[in-house]
Parts: sequence; C-alpha cells; structure tokens
Amino acid sequence: MIESQREAVPSNDGGELDVTLAFLSFARSCVLKKVSGLDEEQLRRRLVVSDTTLLGLVQHLTDAERYWFGYTFAGDRRYADVDFGMVVEPGRSPEQIITGYRTAIADSDAHILAAGGLDVRTAQPVGDAPRTLRWVLAHVTSETVRHAGHADILRELVDGVTGR
Repeated sequence: MIESQREAVPSNDGGELDVTLAFLSFARSCVLKKVSGLDEEQLRRRLVVSDTTLLGLVQHLTDAERYWFGYTFAGDRRYADVDFGMVVEPGRSPEQIITGYRTAIADSDAHILAAGGLDVRTAQPVGDAPRTLRWVLAHVTSETVRHAGHADILRELVDGVTGR
C-alpha cells in the first residue's frame, strides 16, 4: 500500500469563517488529489455497483458547488437545474471536468468572501425557508468530505494509493 497523499488537517483557528473555509478547502483538495496522476481510463473506471467513478465524483461536486453557492446562496439562475449526475458523458474530457471543478470552487469562494458574514441568508429557500451562509458551508463541507471518502476508496482500488 502506497501512502503518498497524506497531509495534516488544517490548524486554522482564526475565527469561524477562517476555520470553516480551511476545512472546506482541505476537503476539496483531498478530492483533487484523488484524481491527480491518473489516466482517463482510471478516472472513468467503474469499481462499484453504482455509477460512481472518480471523474463522476468530481462532476457531481462541481454541480454541488454551483448549485449551493451559485444558485441557492447567490441566486444565479444558470445553476438552478444542475443534475448532480455521476455519469460523465464520453465527450467530456477529464481536463474539462477537473477544470470545471476548480472554476466552481473559485466562484464559490468569491460568493463566500463577498457575503460579508456567515449570517447572510440564501437568495433561494432551502426547503421552506432561507438558510444562512453558515448552513450552506456546513452542508457543502459535509457532502464534499463524504465524497472525498468515496474517492479515497476508489483511488485505493485503482492503484493502491492511500492517504488524505
């Protein structure tokens, strides 16, 4: 077993936003490390009964960033109908998917930093009421961490590489 991707969890402790962003950034980074250095076949390889692949996880998380921060928080209607699918169309390259995720992260971070505080409410309701940016951050972080765990397992199955 090769443990080449291990890094320490963030030690940020400079306030609620600092800690929250540090852990979300760490989770995003873990996902990106899991797809680093693999070829297209490895990224698209289906190793579980579901349609989950490493590339599919990145596509799904891109949609999550765009939906939760772009649409739900900031109100950008372009992202109202993302499909959250794990099946990557054959015509979409790994570079397109991974670059899209990096772009979605940068856009999300811009929305977060422009908000002016964690108590700002979402432009769109979640369920029956708007939620705070704090809630959206917690939700997206938990989803990203969950899928980073899936990516850990898939990466280990692909080539034996482990570590967070």
